[in-house]
Amino acid sequence: MRVMRIAQLANFVGPSSGGMRVAIEAMGEGYVAAGHERMLVIPGPEDSCQETGQGLIVTIRSPRVSSAYRMVARPWQAQRALEEFAPTSIECSDKMTLASAARWAARTGVGSVLFSHERLDDMVAGWMRHRVDISPMVGVLDRHLAKLFDRVVVTSRYSAGEFANTEASLRRVPLGVDLETFCPGAGRVPGGIPVTGRPLRLCLVGRLSHEKSPDLAVATAVELHRRGVPVELHVFGGGPDEGELRELVQDAPVYFHGFVADRAELAGRIASCDISLSVCPTETFGLAVLEALACGTPVVTADEGGAHELVDVGSGEAGPPDPASLADAVMRLASRLGDGQRRAARHRAEGYTWQATVDAMIAIHAEVAELAGLRG
Repeated sequence: MRVMRIAQLANFVGPSSGGMRVAIEAMGEGYVAAGHERMLVIPGPEDSCQETGQGLIVTIRSPRVSSAYRMVARPWQAQRALEEFAPTSIECSDKMTLASAARWAARTGVGSVLFSHERLDDMVAGWMRHRVDISPMVGVLDRHLAKLFDRVVVTSRYSAGEFANTEASLRRVPLGVDLETFCPGAGRVPGGIPVTGRPLRLCLVGRLSHEKSPDLAVATAVELHRRGVPVELHVFGGGPDEGELRELVQDAPVYFHGFVADRAELAGRIASCDISLSVCPTETFGLAVLEALACGTPVVTADEGGAHELVDVGSGEAGPPDPASLADAVMRLASRLGDGQRRAARHRAEGYTWQATVDAMIAIHAEVAELAGLRG
């Protein structure tokens, strides 16, 4: 086996980051476990370089762009780290400042992979609440990125749509889930939600920010409460929209638990619920969906976006992205809840392993490294 040196680069990765951080860490650990060398370059409060059991972690001092995220403003420092590490390929999980590393890779005979964790056109539109049509600008950027990188990796058919009108060499690689931590038995660990009476227990896991559409999940719970359905919604996550969401709640039984850093505790809380809501119509994949399914908790999604691709008729329901339709989907799913439904949810998640993701990514890295070698 040829030992590769894989450099991962990412912006917007912090202590309370969600799916992207989990994916980068899981893939990086997989690369090292397979015998390859790995370096991760991320923004942080100060410059640092740390040798760990999972490879070299390089932090570049970077300004905050929100309360939770930083973005590298000096991409040449990332290139300096790349020069010292001398990778055989790079994996860039950023379409902004760090994407310039692809030019460095092309100059130095190194393969390059863009890992597209978000569908930029719909995500930015959601964040801006559709005030401006940004699709022409995003289209220009995507065509530029398609030419810069040897391969573009997407996680779903929905996310592939962003690059439909480009010349990108696309590969679709679904993400995985930690099937040991997230499991039906997790509901018995400390941190599970105690049963108070027997309302239908819903959960929402994720960052409370516009582009994630948490308002849709909260509005769905409010609609169910308005209909007289005994229901609770437990929200696990924080973000800039929390205050606005609390106002939306009115007198509905919605409980905000904040960000849960411990993955085992989070699994216990999800497993203690009857249904998970993952209703963002612009979600490119939906790790929270897989984590809920792995816990045996069926999921309601919007009938648009990448999350919908993860749920089949046995493991959940879907509806148009409006509160009334999603409330209808919850009621359809609630009518057939039981041990069979929970087993079906778990079975669905078992089709998505991190090992399969890592194996696919290693093959892509070998492909682009060979391509770079042929270019000389």
